[in-house]
Amino acid sequence: MSDLLTSTAAGLSGERATLLETLAKHRMLLRHTVANLSEADARRRPTASALTLAGILKHVEGVERGWVDFILTGVVAGAEDWERQAEAGDERDDFALDESDTLESLLARYTETAARTDELVRTVDLDLSHPLPPAPWFPAGTMWSARQAFAHIIGETAQHSGHADIVRESIDGQKSMG
Repeated sequence: MSDLLTSTAAGLSGERATLLETLAKHRMLLRHTVANLSEADARRRPTASALTLAGILKHVEGVERGWVDFILTGVVAGAEDWERQAEAGDERDDFALDESDTLESLLARYTETAARTDELVRTVDLDLSHPLPPAPWFPAGTMWSARQAFAHIIGETAQHSGHADIVRESIDGQKSMG
């Protein structure tokens, strides 16, 4: 794993290297958790929650892609519905799988998104800021920098990697660590 982390941040030091190494570590844990699964197991719901490993992977990729778009454009896809959905008690189900969502296709999309994010970590002004979209969980008028968006991506990836570890252990006893 240390080779992967070193190569990810090659030529960088300080904050950018830390961001890249931390992203690489949590992505690697998620990828390890879904490795060597059948399509059926990737879609299984072995716990009381509705989460599947493929659904978690789809969500994490979508979150990362959405926040990268925010860094670049100031817009988060789908955010225009966050307030309405929260008021109505609805939730976007970005964990839901389509027929076309295979583990292979989800991993390929995640790899593409990760490469795009990593390039942005290397090059973007980390202080570049945009106002957050209206949502009940963001104070009105809050601005986020690219740095804060990257930290959010790391937090989402780490949290959902932990969820994935529980789901995987429930399927076949495999753990990401330990």
